[in-house]
Amino acid sequence: MFSFSSCRVRRLTLISSVILAAFIGSMASATAGTDAWYLTLNKSQLNPPSYIFGLVWPILYILMIVSAFLTYRKVFSVFLIQLIFNVAWSWLFFRFQMPLVALFDIYILIIINIYLLYLMYKESKIGFLLFIPYVLWISFASYLNLFIVINN
Repeated sequence: MFSFSSCRVRRLTLISSVILAAFIGSMASATAGTDAWYLTLNKSQLNPPSYIFGLVWPILYILMIVSAFLTYRKVFSVFLIQLIFNVAWSWLFFRFQMPLVALFDIYILIIINIYLLYLMYKESKIGFLLFIPYVLWISFASYLNLFIVINN
């Protein structure tokens, strides 16, 4: 019999959830580089070319999987919640074209992930360090999102 609290099940759930979040989130933003709405937006000069996002996100998801795996005892529930906000941002911004709502979502996401960093630090310094690039990237993404809200 499987117990949801067993270590193996929790680790597998985290890994599966990150992969699923990456897949579902990418469905909303897969056409961002060719999407007429997105291309017409006034974007920051710091906005990277679309292909950069395609390079960065897989790396960040791998780092997230490793950090979640190393810290699952402390972060399990909160990590799953942040994945929901992560996926929601892509859909709110790209699919539903609601940058203001997406901005609120990403601010909540940042707060949750700062809390996750705190929890991870207590459990695994390596997991904590591997999670920092993700938090920095979504912080940068929040700036890009804010620029779009203000300038469009």
